[in-house]
Amino acid sequence: MKDFRNLKVWELAHNIAMTVYKLTESFPREEIYGLTSQIRRAGISIPTNISEGCGRSSDADFKRFLQIAFGSACELEYLLFFSCELKYLSKIDYDEVVSQVIESKKMLSGLIRKLK
Repeated sequence: MKDFRNLKVWELAHNIAMTVYKLTESFPREEIYGLTSQIRRAGISIPTNISEGCGRSSDADFKRFLQIAFGSACELEYLLFFSCELKYLSKIDYDEVVSQVIESKKMLSGLIRKLK
């Protein structure tokens, strides 16, 4: 059993999830069950799947959960882009959080390759 808190990729993903929750607080109320919810679910899915994968008994299972986390990061990247296009996010906030999402994707990709 691996401790997810020892993984730098989990730490970054956790910080992204926290940031996403804060950034979406200012989204329009009519988006609470739409875009806000979708972004939050994608954001929290990244560290959640890393954590769950660490609790699995094999590297193959761990890799599968890392791949799911990678997919969630891709989803989040698009949803943030869409939110910026709608002017729900400032360009500065968008650039900052998306650079973290891209970095998390690189880290996840490296870890996935290592497990092959």
